[in-house]
Amino acid sequence: MDTLSKNSKRKNFYAIGFDILLIIILAACIIIALCVGKYPTTPKECVEVLYCEIFGKVGSYSKMTRNVIMGLRIPRVVSSVLCGMMLAMSGVTYQGIFKNPLVSPDFLGVSSGACIGAAVAILLGFSGLALSGFAFAGGILAVLLTVSIPAIMRSDSNIMLVLSGVIVGGAMSSILGFLKYVADPETELAAITYWTMGSFSYVTFDEIKSVILAMVIPAVILMAISWWIDILSMGESEAKTLGANIVVIRNVAIACATLMTAASVCISGTIGWIGLVIPHFARMIVGPNNTKLIPAAGLMGGIFLLIVDTVTRTISISEMPVSILTGLIGAPFYAILLYRQRKTLS
Repeated sequence: MDTLSKNSKRKNFYAIGFDILLIIILAACIIIALCVGKYPTTPKECVEVLYCEIFGKVGSYSKMTRNVIMGLRIPRVVSSVLCGMMLAMSGVTYQGIFKNPLVSPDFLGVSSGACIGAAVAILLGFSGLALSGFAFAGGILAVLLTVSIPAIMRSDSNIMLVLSGVIVGGAMSSILGFLKYVADPETELAAITYWTMGSFSYVTFDEIKSVILAMVIPAVILMAISWWIDILSMGESEAKTLGANIVVIRNVAIACATLMTAASVCISGTIGWIGLVIPHFARMIVGPNNTKLIPAAGLMGGIFLLIVDTVTRTISISEMPVSILTGLIGAPFYAILLYRQRKTLS
């Protein structure tokens, strides 16, 4: 027992140390992201601007430096970190609940529904908060439709829910194709296509404020029930033996992950691979325990998406959509992961 207790304490200490390291890396990446761009600034200026804005002081920096950092880069940095964290944490949750390493945050139709909501908003001439609201509503509506199919068939199996997600996702893709067909090729079609490829170019503090509770509250709940997700991932019979209410735990976890995904998609557009690849990397480092895995994956997702967004806005004159780079990076790395874990998966 003493040996097991020492091993457990050692693993907990290692996980906490790794999270602290990730927080330090994230802070460094934030400073770098605030400095680089078409209007470069120094780390000293960035720290001074942030300090003065937080504590209401007057600094020696120029008005242009303040506007660039607070008006343009801070919303991008905050939104990219938050979206990366939410997508990665959602991916961990879905993969744990459904015991499937190939599951991603959008498999219940969240992204497809959000794309339709955004496309409708663009066709109606809306933008900003209205567009985000339409996207969020579309994502939630798609998930409700996905969940209602097993309920109508009176089945509570995970396989039926996954198949329902495939059905709804396919239907949503067809509807999105129709909306693109009727859109104005010169303006509306380009806006819809760009939005569906993911970008933080036009994110504002108002949009972040509108979805922050839909991100933070579900994330806290997932952290609180992470131990029960571990129990559920062991199998239904084992979970019932330990007194777990399978239906409640599964529904709460899915609802939280769905809200986090929908909130992310509605301000950034569709960004693939993060919720699929990052959980695997985190699992290789901290293990399968969701209590340690969820925060580690969240921090890794925030760091990854922040780096990707910084590269996409600085790599060329015209900004590259985020999903292009996440796909170019995520696909080969995921193939390598699958190859390394081929025996386990088989």
